[in-house]
Amino acid sequence: MNITNCTTEASVAARPKTITEKMLISMTLVIITTLTMLLNLAVIMAICTTKKLHQPANYLICSLAVTDLLVAVLVMPLSIMYIVMDSWKLGYFICEVWLSVDMTCCTCSILHLCVIALDRYWAITNAIEYARKRTAKRAGLMILTVWTISIFISMPPLFWRSHRQLSPPPSQCTIQHDHVIYTIYSTLGAFYIPLTLILILYYRIYHAAKSLYQKRGSSRHLSNRSTDSQNSFANCKLTQTFCVSDFSTSDPTTEFEKIHSSIRIPSFYNDLDHPGERQQISSTRERKAARILGLILGAFILSWLPFFIKELIVGLSIYAVSSEVADFLTWLGYVNSLINPLLYTSFNEDFKLAFKKLIKCREHT
Repeated sequence: MNITNCTTEASVAARPKTITEKMLISMTLVIITTLTMLLNLAVIMAICTTKKLHQPANYLICSLAVTDLLVAVLVMPLSIMYIVMDSWKLGYFICEVWLSVDMTCCTCSILHLCVIALDRYWAITNAIEYARKRTAKRAGLMILTVWTISIFISMPPLFWRSHRQLSPPPSQCTIQHDHVIYTIYSTLGAFYIPLTLILILYYRIYHAAKSLYQKRGSSRHLSNRSTDSQNSFANCKLTQTFCVSDFSTSDPTTEFEKIHSSIRIPSFYNDLDHPGERQQISSTRERKAARILGLILGAFILSWLPFFIKELIVGLSIYAVSSEVADFLTWLGYVNSLINPLLYTSFNEDFKLAFKKLIKCREHT
């Protein structure tokens, strides 16, 4: 997010880049941009072409992919040009549009992660009631809210930037940090408040899931078994696999929802020979849940926290950073748009099958 692709970089002299440095930087950034485009396009196509994925929760993921695709298409290429050329060549109007789109899309991407966590939290803690409310209309309202908040966070600089002189054309395309109140307002709204909410939500999601796993592991009384469930149990014992007939092993948060709201629990789980086996399975799944949730949170925090720490430090005039550091931290944030489609689909079996179908279609065409 170019809330500053240049903080007070004017006060920190930048060493001109050599031809070799420019080539290496541009190649690296072009690869990141291309992968971001392709991965987010794959998520969008998978959801649009796979009927099984037409669910409100996946509409939020699709909207996140659209937002991250916009970052890759509208923001990253101009950033590459700006970094490699060391100056802005596209004039004042394009600069204004680029900065505004950058701020809006990056903020919107972060807020999407927040509403996805909120959606999953409601689905787990209030499964039956929320199942009725979890509609496409509700998902659309959440998406509209996210975009509205993002625009209100990114819009204020337009009012004071519009009074700058239009000639000579600017050689730098930056947002000046001369409004401390706005710096605090924008960083809180775009990152620190969403980060706090995401941490709280995923903490509660994990503990809710842990409780559900423990209840399943310690359950001793289940309904009478049908012939089908006995056969299912026999097959599972033969293959030494923990089979779940009512839901697929996927992203743990979506799996938790299905555990919580499933009509029947597979009877074989209670037929394991020893309580220790049940506890071992429960512990294994808890560790898997913790690992995947850790990846989601870790990727988000590592991508954006350094950038927003820098924003506060520079905005409060505590310290000035070089353009190289500012660019590196900005692109570290952009990389989150590359990571999102991987983290929010890789653990979902339905998405994996959809991606395989897309690849097969590509091979046949």
